[in-house]
Amino acid sequence: MSRIKQAFEDAKAEGRAALVGYLTAYDPDLEGSRERIMAACDAGLDVLELGVPFSDPTADGGDVQAAMIRALGAGATLPGVLDLARSIRERTDIPIVLFSYANPLLQMGSRLGATAANAGIDGLLVVDCPPAHAEELRGPAAARGLDWIGLVAPTTTDARMEAVANVTTGFVYAVTLKGVTGAEVDVDSDALAQQLASVQERFDVPVAAGFGVRSAKQAQVLARKADGVVVGSALIRAAQESVGALTELVRDLRAGTEVGK
Repeated sequence: MSRIKQAFEDAKAEGRAALVGYLTAYDPDLEGSRERIMAACDAGLDVLELGVPFSDPTADGGDVQAAMIRALGAGATLPGVLDLARSIRERTDIPIVLFSYANPLLQMGSRLGATAANAGIDGLLVVDCPPAHAEELRGPAAARGLDWIGLVAPTTTDARMEAVANVTTGFVYAVTLKGVTGAEVDVDSDALAQQLASVQERFDVPVAAGFGVRSAKQAQVLARKADGVVVGSALIRAAQESVGALTELVRDLRAGTEVGK
């Protein structure tokens, strides 16, 4: 069983949704990034999304964009991010999803799957790679046992959702709002409830809901509608304040994912 599947099953057995957390590699620099990531993992993340800095992050809002600018200024490269992942893997068994735009991964070519697997990566989530063009990256990854994390949004058509389902393993990331990361989501909306129910009907992997989740209260609501809750921008903002603030937020979010609360 893959680490990702095991993490979702373990969370379910504990009566909660899995907590998936995004942090940008090399933000604010290599050592600072490692400290933040390990603090978040130790505080209760079930799955780590490790962001690959990119110069044109079109799907991301101001917090993630600023993190990527800081990371690129600190010298982040894809090989460096994979070295960071390797050092994280030496310290924890938490599943690591490499969260990236397609361009940096395509530049690695056929070496991607083996290199990522050897670094301890468990899955790939490629923001701007539609399912029709996924095989160039998905093939080498799958050959080394890596999961391919699909994305669907409120605007995803039924046909597109079926195409994403056909290539998705590990879990599917259900984007909870239109627009970029960082905007606040209305977790109580009927439209969101219908969207998540529709995704769960079409996928045979866990559904993790994210974009705009900022608080334990929001996580609590989403935990009743999805198998996992994804938090990114809020973690970055907390980490900018202090490692202690990041740790506290992760603990609060983890508590919020308990379905029985």
